[in-house]
Amino acid sequence: MKRTTLSLIAVAATLAAVTGAAALTAPDGTVPQNLVGTARLPVERTALLCPAPSSSEVSETTYTSYTPAAKSVPGAKEQRTAAKAELKPAPLAPPPGEQPAKNPTALKAPATVTRPGTPVNAEAKGADAPALDGSASGGLAPGWTVQQTTVVPAGGARGLLGVTCTAPDTDFWFPAASTAKQRQDYVHLTNPDDGTATADIELYGPAGPLKSLSAEGIPVPAHSTVPVLISTLTSDAAQQDLTIHVTTRSGRVGAVVGAADDTAGADWLPASADPSGTAVLPGIPADATSVRLVAFAPGDADADLKVQLVTPTGTIVPASADSLHVKSGMTAAVDLPDLTRGEPGSLLLTPSDPKKPVPVVAALRVARGKGAQQEIAFIPAAAPIEARATVADNRAKGATLALTAPAAGAEVRITASAGSGGGTPVTKTVTLKGGTTTSLAAPVPDGLKGSYALTVERLSGGPVHASRLLELPEDGIPMFTVQTFADDHGTVEVPDARQDLTVLDD
Repeated sequence: MKRTTLSLIAVAATLAAVTGAAALTAPDGTVPQNLVGTARLPVERTALLCPAPSSSEVSETTYTSYTPAAKSVPGAKEQRTAAKAELKPAPLAPPPGEQPAKNPTALKAPATVTRPGTPVNAEAKGADAPALDGSASGGLAPGWTVQQTTVVPAGGARGLLGVTCTAPDTDFWFPAASTAKQRQDYVHLTNPDDGTATADIELYGPAGPLKSLSAEGIPVPAHSTVPVLISTLTSDAAQQDLTIHVTTRSGRVGAVVGAADDTAGADWLPASADPSGTAVLPGIPADATSVRLVAFAPGDADADLKVQLVTPTGTIVPASADSLHVKSGMTAAVDLPDLTRGEPGSLLLTPSDPKKPVPVVAALRVARGKGAQQEIAFIPAAAPIEARATVADNRAKGATLALTAPAAGAEVRITASAGSGGGTPVTKTVTLKGGTTTSLAAPVPDGLKGSYALTVERLSGGPVHASRLLELPEDGIPMFTVQTFADDHGTVEVPDARQDLTVLDD
């Protein structure tokens, strides 16, 4: 038997920094005893992808790039030296047989973060603003986020469109999509890597899978974006409620759905949280004029769901619908009229029989206003904040936080960052009562100039789900958008460097 000393800690730390996870196992799949202990360190690289913001010539887009201050990285003993964060144009992939643009880098990318704790803004106008392929490393990586906010004042796609730029992945679920006559829904696929990714898109309506025309094997070239009009992928009749499933057979992509309604405005539909027996959809505005719930059960079993509204004073059963039956492989939807009755809230879906949970994905289509002055937004099911989450591009007025503790009480810390043009950060600690939604005007930095970021940290207690409502009314239209908070996974566990990493080989 010989003794070989391996620098496994370096290998593990590098893997964790790049992928956000690290695992070291022996050939038989077990974890060596000398690697059981772990230390928590900041990630060293983060990737984000932003879709092309709009096809409207009158659109105006603001990008806000932000990394939380080093001291707020949970569990990290020290923050790495600030390194680099950049966003590059991801040009539109050319149709088959055509050559890509000769000089796609001529398109201007927005400014990026130069130091943690201070957001950086940039603006773009018109239909030529590109999709973006971004990465941050070193001290700018833990918690790096980019918010894309677009105002389209007129036209069929008018509205306030907000989206938190997404991390690349291989599996996405989008309930609440549509091929209805008045809707134009596009899936935007963006590839951050050097090789071509291949994506598949599946569509599920109320009767099950839709007939597919060209939804398999969609190539997404390296560092490019491909927008796919959903109505062109099927010969089936128009469907008001659809669930879209995006997967990759090779590579990875960022995916988000752009939904435009000729009669009610437009917004982005982000992916739902991963399928789960329980779903929380946080932050329904108090003045919502209509709310439609869309759910899908991807497994082999039907789901019987109990529908509850988590209000500021407790959890109640809505008069419009107390349950929802979701058949396996079929999209189910229900209108929830007069849901909020003037109070903000969050929707909670739980199994009717707690002993028989069936994983589901879900999203809400929410409207404010009526008739020609109506505006829509989408709220997907949101995973709980494990440690910390951030939403950028908040303004001096019009930002509202919704914090939901569906099970047990919790305590959170809210930090309003410095402004992009100046200001002093403000921190507030909030105690959440179990089974309630706390809605509050977002704290504003002292002496704010520009926009700022909101960071929510869970300090103790049960699960917390959160969202940010941004209102920018225009010409009597209550334009708004809602972004859910997703844990930033700013730190990862790696083997403790103080341990003996000597491996014995035969």
